[in-house]
Amino acid sequence: MSDVLNQIFELGIVPVVKIDDAKDAVPLAQALIKGGLPVAEITFRTDAAEEAIRNITAELPDILVGAGTVLSVDQAKRAVKAGAEFIVSPGFNPKVVEYCVNEQIPITPGCSDPSDIEMALEFGLKVVKFFPAEASGGLKTLKAISAPYSMVRFIPTGGINENNLNEYLSFKKILACGGSWMVKDELIKNQRFDEIARLTREAVNLMLGFEMAHIGINTAHEQESREVAKSFSELFNLPVKEGNSSIFAGSGIEVSKGMGLGKNGHIAIRTNSIQRAAAFLKRNHVEIDMNTAKMADGAMIAVYLKDEIGGFAVHLLQKK
Repeated sequence: MSDVLNQIFELGIVPVVKIDDAKDAVPLAQALIKGGLPVAEITFRTDAAEEAIRNITAELPDILVGAGTVLSVDQAKRAVKAGAEFIVSPGFNPKVVEYCVNEQIPITPGCSDPSDIEMALEFGLKVVKFFPAEASGGLKTLKAISAPYSMVRFIPTGGINENNLNEYLSFKKILACGGSWMVKDELIKNQRFDEIARLTREAVNLMLGFEMAHIGINTAHEQESREVAKSFSELFNLPVKEGNSSIFAGSGIEVSKGMGLGKNGHIAIRTNSIQRAAAFLKRNHVEIDMNTAKMADGAMIAVYLKDEIGGFAVHLLQKK
């Protein structure tokens, strides 16, 4: 998978943006960055698209910008010349796909049935756009048509919003979702960029789903851990479950049988996607200690941040 597509996976959501006036492009991109989502698919549905892409890439080089609704090779060439790093088309146009593949430009053509997917495979593509997602039958249809194609991943777009985002993202064959609910036309036209930033932040928070999992307490030795766990159990009528290296009192208190990471212990934060969460934190200048990563079935299920907070080590925990 290309570096650009990997970035799209880590970002999780691709805002699909229609810009009527190129002067709104940079403030719009700044709002997306402020909201924690430095990516935009600028659609070629307006005459301002090419200039909008050029303005954003010139002033904000850290945001990933692509061109959407690309219908011709000429549009693809203009978009890339303006600075677009990926191309998205609503349907499967062999000429556009062939040009992008030959020029090593990441492209995700629209595919809504097995024939489209097989054409994509003929061109060596392993990621396609499922469009229009909801109008084509939604996640149920996507699961059905994708079943024979274990090697293909999808970016569903069309009808995706805050109500169904995580339902889509929970399907492992989905790379990311495209959506426009945080960048609606009227918000851009009325220059409500603070509102766009707020809605974007809400979308990111919804996608990551951070929540407290448990607090870990360090103890000097196994006997002390049993005494601490017993105290919590008796005080609050919590069930005790003993493991090899720790004892749980209820589901929220873990007592280590010795001194684990962190001066005082650790705090575990659950997330919908540990990979996207780690990437989000890195973008916010938080270091992840990959030496602590715990894997299961080839996927990361836990990893610690490098720095302590308030004397506690902090680790991310993949929701089941």
